[in-house]
Amino acid sequence: MEFRAAARFTRVSPQKARLVLDLIKGRRVEEAMNTLAFTKKGIAPDIQKVLRSAIENANHLSEEKGLDLDVDNLYVKRAIANDGPRLKRIRPAPQGRAFRYQRRMPHIEIALAERGAEAKQDLVTKVEEQPATPAKAKGARAKKGAKR
Repeated sequence: MEFRAAARFTRVSPQKARLVLDLIKGRRVEEAMNTLAFTKKGIAPDIQKVLRSAIENANHLSEEKGLDLDVDNLYVKRAIANDGPRLKRIRPAPQGRAFRYQRRMPHIEIALAERGAEAKQDLVTKVEEQPATPAKAKGARAKKGAKR
């Protein structure tokens, strides 16, 4: 199961947010929190707040639905900074002209998952995908070959 949290309309460029998000992708939650605590980028406290929110969402949903969730096994499955709206601004230029520029904003999203849960889910999907009988699988291959 996946547990999400998002921060929208954060006032920093998506490129700067992605620099910090790339540091925590795929890491355990505890390790990601430590990384964010000691990162000197200005967006790091905001991302840490979103990560903390995702952890709390996981705790709340596990209690509400009665899931057996171990917070120590959680890891950052997805951490993205999508483009949000842009603020159009004008900068004075020489000889009375004006240059337009855009101030970008990201929507930051962090998704957590449990390490062992993915392996269990993959095993279930592999069992479901296997064909019922080998004869049907051979017939399907023969038809594909005939079309070419």
